[in-house]
Amino acid sequence: MSRRRPGTLRIGELAARTRLTAPTIRYYEQIGLLPGGSRPRRSHRIYTEADVERLELLRRLRDLLGVSLEELQEIAAAEETYAALPARIRNATSAADRLLLVDEALRQADSVLDRVRTRAAELMLLQQLLLERRHAIEATRITSG
Repeated sequence: MSRRRPGTLRIGELAARTRLTAPTIRYYEQIGLLPGGSRPRRSHRIYTEADVERLELLRRLRDLLGVSLEELQEIAAAEETYAALPARIRNATSAADRLLLVDEALRQADSVLDRVRTRAAELMLLQQLLLERRHAIEATRITSG
């Protein structure tokens, strides 16, 4: 009988949900991309839906855009800032402090968006090059027939 809270996952379940391997998840924890799951006494680590969302984002960035581990760490830091923002705003002592927190979160979000936009533009250029090659091949087929 499981003593886990509802909505929590073990590493194998997390791996299946995120299409990552358990060793990759452990490595991501080791290098700080994923906060270590909580570990009840004499039990396995447990993870939450927030961990699923974070790992899915990191996997997509890694797989779709070829983002490096260093870039993933910067993105993970931005995600931590985003996750902590509501509590930090509630605990801010002045409107100016709240504004500074929001501005910092916006800077980090813009940095991540800039990376994605740059990679997307590079992919569009590659796509255009490959389309031009395909058209050239197709033109050869037409003229040789």
